[in-house]
Amino acid sequence: MRHSRWVALIATIVLATAGTSAVAVAQGSGGDKPTASDVGITAKEIRIAVIADVETPLAPGLFQGSVDAVNGWAKYVNKNGGIAGRKVAVDFIDSKLNADETRNAFITACENDFAVVGASALFVNNVDDIEGCIDGAGAATGLPDLAVVTTELVQQCSPTTFGINPPQIICDTATQSPQTYQANAGRYYFYKKNFGNDLHGAYVYSGDLKAAKNANKATMGGMQELGIKADSETDVSSRAPQSALTPIIQSMKDQSSNYFQSGAAFNTTVSARKEAKLQGLTDPKIIWDCTLQCYDKRLLEQGGADVEGQYVSLLFLPFEDAKTNPMLANFLKFTGPAKADGFGIQAWASGLLFQQAAEAAVKKGGVNGLTRKALFTELNAVKDFDGDGIIGTTNVGARETSPCYVLMQVKSSKFVRVWPKKAGTFDCKARNRVELKLDLLGG
Repeated sequence: MRHSRWVALIATIVLATAGTSAVAVAQGSGGDKPTASDVGITAKEIRIAVIADVETPLAPGLFQGSVDAVNGWAKYVNKNGGIAGRKVAVDFIDSKLNADETRNAFITACENDFAVVGASALFVNNVDDIEGCIDGAGAATGLPDLAVVTTELVQQCSPTTFGINPPQIICDTATQSPQTYQANAGRYYFYKKNFGNDLHGAYVYSGDLKAAKNANKATMGGMQELGIKADSETDVSSRAPQSALTPIIQSMKDQSSNYFQSGAAFNTTVSARKEAKLQGLTDPKIIWDCTLQCYDKRLLEQGGADVEGQYVSLLFLPFEDAKTNPMLANFLKFTGPAKADGFGIQAWASGLLFQQAAEAAVKKGGVNGLTRKALFTELNAVKDFDGDGIIGTTNVGARETSPCYVLMQVKSSKFVRVWPKKAGTFDCKARNRVELKLDLLGG
């Protein structure tokens, strides 16, 4: 994933952009001339906001990838004619990993932007201003929030939120005890086939934010539900030194654990692998498991030989598949290969979701029928979104976790697809989506 390799890859790709469904510009019926139809929409442009935690001393540049991708998506759309006869303009508002800044960011977006696309903010713990946002007609229609990251319950279960990654919780059960959660645990079947039935080990949860830990427990709970027993469960801060992993790795040795998964930032996995090497825990039959956050060139750079064999599960096509999918190639080209990351591709997909819903609204109501109310109607109707094949098919309207995934493994300091083996494809078996009971909201 080094810069030179991506540049070389992009140089070999012939972009098949013309005529694709994602770039069709809906003009509406009757050839109407565009006018100002709602907040953030003028005769010439549609303003959207991307709200993300970027400038913060705790995690500098945390979700910069989402910002870069939304800007890249806008360039791509505008190059291909815009949306509803208008160009897309992007306002970046930094939520700074702070609840007050986050709330103010959404208030600002409500006043100036038609919708929020690619939101990647961890502290959306109050949605009153989002749900009560006033539209151009003076009605409290709400602000459309097409999000990438949703950790707080109020955002996950808000009628204004449409996540590329639907919430782990089944929102109808939020007031029950226990609640019902959903997870994509498809890689379990790969591990079972290749490593046997007796799988058990260490689960490490993000220790920096309770909502993030709950998300970890729901996601990892799917693996436990299918049969990978927890020998230990530990909270670890993403800022913790390698020594914080020492007792966890020692416990794995003592219990002959053959599985490890971290839900914290990629550097926690790097520390775990280095600590395992230090303690001599190098059995190739141990499964080192991770998800989106580990699909990062820094894992390779900082982990070196110590992260060899690391598994990484993705809900989107890996960048290595760019030759097989024109939209993935567009993402890399317009975002910039050096800026592309796992959060970014999902932010790009959020842009495609916005475009699809907006064009559906225009098809029904003309170029001036594009309003927040109409956008909500079309978003709720999206049942099989896949972003032109770059993410697994997802029922966005029903907020249902996709069963689709791709499993990568680090081999010779590169991410290599191991399942399914054919480039450009996902494993989408229905069994991959798991529902489980957990009480994460009590107390």
